[in-house]
Amino acid sequence: MSSSLPGASDYAKIIASYLIFGLNGIVASRIMLSSHEIVYLRTFIGSLFLIAAFLLTGGRFTALRKGRDLIFLLLSGIAMGTSWMFLYEAYRQIGVGLATLAYYIGPVLVMAVAPLVFKEKLIPARLKGFAVVLAGMVMVNGNAFAEGALSWGLVCGLMSAVMLAVMVIFNRMAVSITGFENAVLQLTVSFLTVAVFTVAKQGFMVSIPPGSLAPMLLLGFVNTGFGCYLYFSTMQRLPAQTVVITGYLEPLSALLFSALLLGERMTTVQMIGAAMILSGAMYGEWVGIRE
Repeated sequence: MSSSLPGASDYAKIIASYLIFGLNGIVASRIMLSSHEIVYLRTFIGSLFLIAAFLLTGGRFTALRKGRDLIFLLLSGIAMGTSWMFLYEAYRQIGVGLATLAYYIGPVLVMAVAPLVFKEKLIPARLKGFAVVLAGMVMVNGNAFAEGALSWGLVCGLMSAVMLAVMVIFNRMAVSITGFENAVLQLTVSFLTVAVFTVAKQGFMVSIPPGSLAPMLLLGFVNTGFGCYLYFSTMQRLPAQTVVITGYLEPLSALLFSALLLGERMTTVQMIGAAMILSGAMYGEWVGIRE
């Protein structure tokens, strides 16, 4: 973290980044492409934006001299690209709100395995938070569980969460590659990952329908490139507690935006489950930081 105290602009930037990320699914719903094509173009445009911003602000790449940590970061980028492909397919299948809730189980999975992977102390409050999240997931997806089957959309949402957890774990292992350089390299590797999948499936070219060009550029430049710039250029200046707690503005705003702009609705039981998922995750992370 920077030695200088954070200012109001730092708080404004990180809040703005989460609200921008909360609009990802809304913007993607206007793009008439497959989920992997959207992620392919999104990561391509976003990585170009971040590379340009990094170099223009005087950044220098040093990761090539950090072999072991670079490998961890490469694995983290691969996991991020894979996670986004699952997430955007979940947007298509089960809607933005439910897909985002499933995705945000990822940090809870990290919290659950941290004692094994990072030798962190097992905190009872984290177990309580994990149990609340699992109960919330059952309530949100009660029909699917009652029928003994998981929809493809829900499977994609859960897989996006698993890959998000893998991404976070490997990123934390890359201890010497931090800040803006970390963001640039990770997003670039995620693009290369999705590019390999896309090229194997259909080749390099993606035909963008005329009505999808504007939202695709918006998703790439603003929601990905500019949003990541705001987030990664600010997060190291803010207290860890602030980053964690304000981070839940993303799923909360995604739920609100999907209801207002897409007309998505949840039953009362699902809304209670959603509240349990978010509150359980926030509680577990908050206690983990304080202890």
